[in-house]
Formats: sequence, C-alpha cells, structure tokens
Amino acid sequence: MRLLLASLVLSSCAAVGDGTTPIPEPVGEVRRLAGDMQFTEGPVWLPDERALAFSDIPRGLLLRWTQEGGVELFRECANPNGNALSVDGSLLTCLHGERRLVRWRDDGTREVLAEHFDGRRLNSPNDLAVQSDGTIWFTDPPWGLTRQTEGKELDGHFVFRRDVDGSLAVVLRDRAMPNGIALSPDESTLYVADTGGHRSHPNADFHDLPATVSAWAIESGGTLSVEPLWSVETRCDGMCVDERGFVYTTAKSGIVILSPDGEIVGEVPVPEPPANVCLGGDEGRTLFITARTSLYAVELRH
Repeated sequence: MRLLLASLVLSSCAAVGDGTTPIPEPVGEVRRLAGDMQFTEGPVWLPDERALAFSDIPRGLLLRWTQEGGVELFRECANPNGNALSVDGSLLTCLHGERRLVRWRDDGTREVLAEHFDGRRLNSPNDLAVQSDGTIWFTDPPWGLTRQTEGKELDGHFVFRRDVDGSLAVVLRDRAMPNGIALSPDESTLYVADTGGHRSHPNADFHDLPATVSAWAIESGGTLSVEPLWSVETRCDGMCVDERGFVYTTAKSGIVILSPDGEIVGEVPVPEPPANVCLGGDEGRTLFITARTSLYAVELRH
C-alpha cells in the first residue's frame, strides 16, 4: 500500500510548565494505513487483540485494523461514531444513526446503555469517555439528525454523565455543539470540545459562539465546576489524552497538542482533516488518526 507522508511541525517549546516536562515528539513521518473509506471516526485500541477498532460513519461500519491483516469488517450498525472500551474491556459505541449508546457483547449482539433522557430520545450520541469506576461521559449534539433538527426531542445539546446504575444526568447545558470528550489521567478533569455556533441550534444565543476546547474540574458527586479551568479557542472534533495529561486535539490542519494547562505546544500536520485520534500500539505510543477517507498513524517519543 502506498504511504502518504507529511512533514512534522513542532512548537519551538522544548518543555512546558517548570521546564522539566518535555512535550511529546513525533518520530518519523505520518503514514497512511488504509484509505478508500467515506468518513472515519472513533478510533480505539484493543490491547488484547493488538488491533484498532474505528468507525466509517456513512457506510454504517465498525472496522478493525491490524498490522498483519490491514482493515477488515468488525460490525455492521447504523452510523457508528465514537468508540471506547468499558472497564471490563468490551467495546462501547455511540450509534448516532440510532440515537443511542450501546455495549457490544462477544457474540456480536449489543446492550443499549442510553437512548432516552426524561422520557425523550437523545439527539445523536457522538463521543464518550469512560471512568475507571464505570461512569461514562458522552456528548449529544444533533449531527446525526436530518438537517440537525428532524425528530429532535431534547431542548438542547448536552453533555451527559451515565452512572453505573444506568441513570443519566446532564453535566453541561451551555455548549453549542459538544463533540469530542476525554478525561485526564487522574480523572479529576473532563475535557470537552465544542465545535461552536451553528444556525440549527434552537437557541439564537448560541449561534455565534466560538469553537473551543475546555477543561472542567470534576467535583464531588460527579458535577462539574461552574467555570472551566481553562478554555482554548480552537476547532476540534475528537481528542485523546496521554498518560502525562497532554491533550491531542483534531483541527483542520492536523493534530494540535495542548499541555495539561491548555497551552498549545505542538502540531502534527495530517494530509486530510482529522476527525478523531487515539493512542495505542504495544507501548501505547502510536497515535492513530481517523481523517475523512483514511486511517493514519505516527509514532511518538515522550
């Protein structure tokens, strides 16, 4: 398979904070692992299988990539978007075509984890993050609805917390279009990407809001701080966080790396606009990137 190569551009900063923490450094070139897809999303590393699962949303496919076998069909389902692993290792998927969050069983059947809030259907669950106690945080913009409005039952675009007992709570109501979501390594901070103002939002006050990535303190009882710890104006779809707290966000030009304090410290250009990203590989230092029609990867050195 032909590899598409992209040069790497890094911030001139060699370290962040007190100067003793080096920023993540890509090793080599961004390489194209697979192509000829329609809109790739939701990469998640499956360590037991040494494989990557990811979504091709328009084709209604969950796909699986391995170094040895390339891309193969994993599951067929209605417009899968974000994916994550549960605490027991099973795959969780935001099915924005079915407006629900599901857990996959080993036999290929699935258990619905969330599809209603206060008796009304969710918009179209988009992305999720899983806490070590089994709590699931997920975003619910209307991107999966026709014209982002048809069949809409909720009066907003919320960020939800699903507790281990199955109950749902809204943790953020004031986001215009919440999208990517991630947790800090110590699970004290929730990161949320808001792709910003959109004319389909029912509240005109949200139409001109900028696109942001914000960090929120998780307080007792699973509530979030009233104000974000920090907020950066940047357009981001999906994101991931490494073991040291660096945040890898997806921008139009490629991957923008933020420090744990929200400082932009680096950028990795990608041949196609990326939609989501995750860390994987045997040592957890391969950055997998789903970018429109293709799957890419680059190695990192910390």
